[in-house]
Amino acid sequence: MAGKRWSDLSDSQRKLVVVGGVLEAIFKVVALRDLKSRPAEQVRGPKWGWAAGITLVNGFGIAPISYFLLGRRKSSG
Repeated sequence: MAGKRWSDLSDSQRKLVVVGGVLEAIFKVVALRDLKSRPAEQVRGPKWGWAAGITLVNGFGIAPISYFLLGRRKSSG
C-alpha cells in the first residue's frame, strides 16, 4: 500500500499534519528542557536514555508524554 502524497491531501488534512508536527516538536522541546534542568536523582533511569528516546522516537508525542508520566520522580518538597 503506497502512502498519499502531499498533493493528494486536502487543505484540512495538510493543516492537520502541520499542526501535529508542530505539537510533536513542542512536546519534545518541553520534555528535553525539563530533563536537562531536573537533577538525575529525580529521573527514573539514565538521563541520556530518556534524551535519546525523546529525540529519536516519533509518533504523536509518545516519548515526551512517557517521560512526563513515567520518567520523573516526584520532588520531595
